[in-house]
Amino acid sequence: MPRVEVDLRIAVPPDDAWAAVVDVLGYPDCMESVDSVEIVRQDDDRHRTTAWSVRLKGSVLQWTETELIDHAARRFDFEQISGDLGEFVGHWAVRPAPEGGSTVSLHVDFDIGIPLLAEMLNPVAADALRESAAQMLMSLERRLLTQGAAR
Repeated sequence: MPRVEVDLRIAVPPDDAWAAVVDVLGYPDCMESVDSVEIVRQDDDRHRTTAWSVRLKGSVLQWTETELIDHAARRFDFEQISGDLGEFVGHWAVRPAPEGGSTVSLHVDFDIGIPLLAEMLNPVAADALRESAAQMLMSLERRLLTQGAAR
C-alpha cells in the first residue's frame, strides 16, 4: 500500500500549530484543494466522524472518516469508513521543532481500490497526494503566520 509522508517546519509554537491542525472545519477557508469538511458526529473531544470533499488533480474525492484525537500527544489518527478510495488511513501530528517552532506532519497510507490498475495508478495518486498534502501544510502555515502577525 502506498504511503505519503509530508513534514513542514512552522515558526509558531506547537500549541498554536495543534489548534489549527485539529480545527478541520477551518481547512476550506485556507486550503484551496479542500472544498468542504463537515463534522458528522462528535461523541466527545477525542472521537469524531467527519465528511470531506477534496479536489486532487482535477478529480473530486469524497469520504467519511473516523478520527481519534490525542490532545496531549498533539496527534490525531484517521481512517476512512466510506468513500472513493479503497483504503485511506493516517495521522496528523505536531511536535516541537529542535530549533524552535513546530513540525507539522501528515502521514497517509492509501489504496485506490482498483486492483487491476493499482500498479499504474498508485504511484500517480501518491505523487498527487504528496503535492496536495504539502499544499495543505503550507496553507496552514500561512494561516498561522497571518494570525500571529494580526496579534
